[in-house]
Amino acid sequence: MTTKSMGPNDAVLMEKLSDHVALVTINRPDARNAINGDVAAGMERAVQETEADPDVWVVILTGAGDKAFCAGADLKAVSGGGRGTLGTPNGGFAGFVHQPRTKPWIAAVNGFALAGGTEIALRCDMIVATEQSAFGLPEVKRALVASAGGLYRLPRALPKALAIELIVTGDHFDAKRAHHFGLVNRLVPNGKHIEEALRLADAICVNAPLAVRAALAVARQAYDHADAELRKISEEAGRKNMETEDFKEGPRAFVEKRAPKWVGR
Repeated sequence: MTTKSMGPNDAVLMEKLSDHVALVTINRPDARNAINGDVAAGMERAVQETEADPDVWVVILTGAGDKAFCAGADLKAVSGGGRGTLGTPNGGFAGFVHQPRTKPWIAAVNGFALAGGTEIALRCDMIVATEQSAFGLPEVKRALVASAGGLYRLPRALPKALAIELIVTGDHFDAKRAHHFGLVNRLVPNGKHIEEALRLADAICVNAPLAVRAALAVARQAYDHADAELRKISEEAGRKNMETEDFKEGPRAFVEKRAPKWVGR
């Protein structure tokens, strides 16, 4: 499989794991995959390329090495007054946390996902984590604020009281506890995160890709609107999906008792 560099200095790499699954890797293992300008540029490009590629249906995001998924912002860049270099105008922190996306992303976490690393994982749609992994927003310990989405995405993902405790203490919480409370979808032995994330991606890829994206777009807005507005959004998504070729193929394959052949149109 061909691995492509997505940013300067090979800071972000991308490869295809299967016909419809891409793997994006933050590639700064010596710095625990901390975010700098090179990573931000590479992450933004990775999002743009996977969005533009009709053959990519699911994306897995991981960090190189076995120490950390991502340790957050590169504090050397922050201490030097370079916080603006840690993101992009469209994507925000890491070129990712506010970047518009239509396709499912799975965070494959092996090791620490702290500060901005937790915020990146929260911005993914699902999380697979190894038993050695840990999450946390320790920014307050360094007189910083977790301003890349963690302060509102963590309370959506965990019981509110627990999320607030973690935010104001800055303490870590391990992957087993995160799995117990539903932040982590699948908990696996050390080193099995990519394998399990690919298994989850494959389970998504048996479904019609445009229907998956339409459903995901509605689900992502579940906390943003009242039921009446969400009903309208859901109905519009269903209407648009009915215009696709795959909408015709699904029932036809069922009647003919065969596996559907999705074309993503």
